[in-house]
Amino acid sequence: MASHSKLQSITERNVQTIAKMEAASVNGRSTGERIADLVAKWVGSWTFLIVQSVLLLSWMTLNFAGWWIKWDPYPFVLLNLVLSFQAAFATPIILMSENRQARVSERRNHLDLQINLLAEQENTEQLRLLRLLCEKAGIETLRPEEEALEQDTNPDEIIRQIIESVEVTQQQAGA
Repeated sequence: MASHSKLQSITERNVQTIAKMEAASVNGRSTGERIADLVAKWVGSWTFLIVQSVLLLSWMTLNFAGWWIKWDPYPFVLLNLVLSFQAAFATPIILMSENRQARVSERRNHLDLQINLLAEQENTEQLRLLRLLCEKAGIETLRPEEEALEQDTNPDEIIRQIIESVEVTQQQAGA
């Protein structure tokens, strides 16, 4: 039960750290970024889609049926102009919001990579120390092929291997 309490304490601390990072990201937005996020949230909602659909159908019905003066007869040139204006303004605003979110995501990815690299370095050192302790105690250690696990991982070499592997796969798929 005590280990569960310790684990819960650790996970709560981690969750609080993540919440602080999220709050800093949200609170650090400029006024323009806040507006862009609000517009993107509204335009990307079902409410907006339904309201816009009702307005478009009403516009077309009123102009097609001609109950009153037809201010935009078929093929609805004015409606196309209104929708073009909407798209011309909504698109860059949504892209600004997406760009900000991409920057936040990139920061998180960099943090994840840094933590993973540190964890790998710690694990390598633990394996080396464990082998030394085993040797000192006269306990048989790793088989020769497993000793490679004690070597430092070279991220540049791994990236090179990934790139070469992906390029070979892409060339084979394209051929």
